Amino acid sequence: MVVSSLVTDPGMPARFGFTMTKKVGNAVQRNRVRRRFRAIAWELVRDGVTGRDVVVRGLPGSLDADWDTLHTELTAAVAGEGASER
Repeated sequence: MVVSSLVTDPGMPARFGFTMTKKVGNAVQRNRVRRRFRAIAWELVRDGVTGRDVVVRGLPGSLDADWDTLHTELTAAVAGEGASER
């Protein structure tokens, strides 16, 4: 995945957007990856991530990654611990 982030108003909850290329797979596979990203984003917002607009671009490797890997990498990328590409 490629994660892009823009710092916004610290008082507002984080907002997430997702995009998947057709290289990820067919529509069913792309939507499965998007649902996983959306669930992780929901957890991050629930846990108090604020002041960011985040765009997550799914790459073909995202389809094969398990939940723990996606969760760890997306959480680290949103926290600013480095760029993530899967």
